[in-house]
Amino acid sequence: MAGRPPYALDVASLLEHVDVDRLVSLTSALVAVDTRNPPGNEAPIEEVVRSALDARTSRWRSIEPALGRLSLVAELDHPAGPDPRRPTLIVNGHLDVVPVNASAWSHDPFDPQVVDGRLYGRGTADMKGGIAAAICALDVLERAGRVPGCNLVFHLVADEERGGRLGTLALLEAGMIQGDACLVPEPTDLELCVAERGLLQARLHIAGRPGHGSRPREGISAIEHAARVVLALHAADFGGDEHPLLGRPTANVGTISGGSAFNTVAESCVVGVDRRVLPGATAESTQAEIEALIEAAGVEGLRYRFELDTFGEASEMSPGDPWVKLVGDAVAGATGRPPGVIGMTFTTDARFVRNQAGIPSVVCGPGRIDQAHGDDEYVEVSSLAQAAAAFAELFASYA
Repeated sequence: MAGRPPYALDVASLLEHVDVDRLVSLTSALVAVDTRNPPGNEAPIEEVVRSALDARTSRWRSIEPALGRLSLVAELDHPAGPDPRRPTLIVNGHLDVVPVNASAWSHDPFDPQVVDGRLYGRGTADMKGGIAAAICALDVLERAGRVPGCNLVFHLVADEERGGRLGTLALLEAGMIQGDACLVPEPTDLELCVAERGLLQARLHIAGRPGHGSRPREGISAIEHAARVVLALHAADFGGDEHPLLGRPTANVGTISGGSAFNTVAESCVVGVDRRVLPGATAESTQAEIEALIEAAGVEGLRYRFELDTFGEASEMSPGDPWVKLVGDAVAGATGRPPGVIGMTFTTDARFVRNQAGIPSVVCGPGRIDQAHGDDEYVEVSSLAQAAAAFAELFASYA
């Protein structure tokens, strides 16, 4: 077999051991539990998660920082027994999903169905399919007569879709994130994400002075001032160097509301800003850049208050890290092609593991990110199977 890459034989053979029916069934069982966030309630999915891993796990830990906001940590039993010399691999996956507009879906978002090789449902791509693939990878190894080369810990967490404060961050603050490497099976089309932008979300409360609508210049319109602020911020150029994987920072004005009546000069207006930032930015520096652009707009008499809603820092790791290569080799064997190394314009829980815990973390999973958060979300069944085979090889080879 001259010319074939050395990884191709072992991993490709693992595809033969993927139980596709079991993989689709587990993904569907996870998707069928409505864990929309907001409002946020991951506790009902505990039974599905535990039943999927109970046979392999003797130690469960949980944390519930708010009612229903449950995260689970499952430390898997190794077939050869405990050995502290083995490295520990964390699999981090979030159990919450974003809201749906059910009337816009062709399929019931919480009644998953396979149509033309695609499994439809909210969370199939983002990211219950990735969680199912990682769990089913354990079955793949067993059927192939192989064992993990590492100790495996699953972190199945709440609240990622709203910043992770009640999920992975809560685990971090409780001292429950300990390991040597981390896999986050978010949808990347099985490419290797090693960098992601951070985000700042804030409300600008803009103050005006009311007056009669027939005499608009006798009042101060908060809406007029807000309009000029929007023009200054939306899709603005913040300068600086372009990141090779993340591009340039961005700003989106996503919401605006204000005024009290058609015939009254608006006394108040609130603008919602979503700012995506590069590694090294802080909440303070990002706020200062926003305020500098507003100041440069020269809106006479502008009065506003900056209210920070969410900040998540950017994160990155070296594309040349050995962990990246190991994940890439496993994926290449399952798909027949070397995966690309990419950055993401958005934020995942990998940032907590990279930045605060100091653990190398690769985001890599089945499905495409353009399916996440959209109507008729789906994941290709073939992508789930490839992910299960790739993860099985990764679990075996990380030693």
